[in-house]
Amino acid sequence: MGNFAAFEQKMTAAGMGDAAIRAFRRNYEALLRNETGMIPEDTIAPATGLASFESIAASAPADAALLAQSVVIKLNGGLGTGMGLQGPKSLLSVREGVNFLDLMVRQILDLRLSSGATVRLLLMNSFSTSADTLGHLEKYRAAGLADASEVELMQNQIPKIDAATLAPVEWPADRDHEWCPPGHGDLYPALVGSGWLDRLLAEGVKYAFVSNSDNLGAILDPTILKYFADSGAPFLMEVTRRTAADRKGGHLAVRKSDGRLLLREVAQCPDADSDAFQDIDRHQYFNTNSLWLRLDLLKEQLAADSGVLPLPMIRNNKTVDPRDKKSTAVIQLEIAMGAAIECFAGSTAIDVPRSRFAPVKTTGDLLALRSDAYEVLADGQVRLATSRKGVPPTIVLSDDYKLVDQIEALGVPSLIRCQSLKITGPVHLAPGVVIEGDVAINNSSPERKTLPAGVYQNTSIEL
Repeated sequence: MGNFAAFEQKMTAAGMGDAAIRAFRRNYEALLRNETGMIPEDTIAPATGLASFESIAASAPADAALLAQSVVIKLNGGLGTGMGLQGPKSLLSVREGVNFLDLMVRQILDLRLSSGATVRLLLMNSFSTSADTLGHLEKYRAAGLADASEVELMQNQIPKIDAATLAPVEWPADRDHEWCPPGHGDLYPALVGSGWLDRLLAEGVKYAFVSNSDNLGAILDPTILKYFADSGAPFLMEVTRRTAADRKGGHLAVRKSDGRLLLREVAQCPDADSDAFQDIDRHQYFNTNSLWLRLDLLKEQLAADSGVLPLPMIRNNKTVDPRDKKSTAVIQLEIAMGAAIECFAGSTAIDVPRSRFAPVKTTGDLLALRSDAYEVLADGQVRLATSRKGVPPTIVLSDDYKLVDQIEALGVPSLIRCQSLKITGPVHLAPGVVIEGDVAINNSSPERKTLPAGVYQNTSIEL
């Protein structure tokens, strides 16, 4: 079993370049070898002694020369399907008339204005997000942020693999289902194959800050940029302390055999080591998926690795039509961009405050973000209200609010003094509802009921 020629032919016909094909070939061959990618506990040691953001933070003005050599790359390939959206997640409103994408642009324009340097913005779009994203950016044409040739890095797509035959899956009912995204590790082949890596280097761009478009805490911080530039490191990962809620999330570690930093995801942990994996005092740091890259050293490393970084392959077992669990079983191969930390000698990490990791993954996250628990600043920064001392409210919503349009009907309460809020059943929060401390609101009837304006503190409410 296993005939790569069929995959190569299919990818070439779809316009995928040599870099994408070679990266997929490497992962496909790992699949054929039945590689597990397991990282046993006895082969690693905890990551310790990392620099912290507080230890490097300084009030020195931003270095315009460094900013002029920088590009901000946002991973913008995701549709918000899990939240009921049809379009790019980055077009989701954060405040009236302001979405994630608007805030990203504001951040870039503010950096340009404050430093006088032309900081670049690149959006790594997918075929699903490209048209809508570029359409929204039309309003920033005067700032040079509308043309695809200036702002778009296209994500590749790779074939799904028929689990029974290990050949490219065939699904005539919807040919789009024959393809899948390759994971954010595609950043590296996409930079090469698109020509962007060579172009950025030719234009004097040396430093890249990469983060997820739904992480509103991830902004290009000039202090971290200077620290990274001074370090001479090829790769810097922003990590933050794991909490009980992060026990099953991947963590940073040190490989004993060569002393290199690596990422271990739960899928790479043998069952026997599960307790050690979830020990947040032993393995203290997780990857925020905000990375800093030296583009010239990336180019050198790619040349040394025959054009493909040796990233661990992640195997996902799915069905060809994700909505039809009886459709053909397929294997989707992914790579994670943070895993590249082990590919470079001299890679390093920095312990950053939790405020730099504020992803919006659920409608509960979105409700908190839209409330007064967060401030949206004129420069595009989003941060927790100072009085919250870095701790976001814990929001638990029942399945009545799984989709974005369902929380639109809920209303936005004041949450600046809320510790936790649990809402079950169809509820409408009237304007002027203030939640303080720990509050639970329950409506066991199928009809939506309104909670009138007022202050609700440390209470359980039955509507």
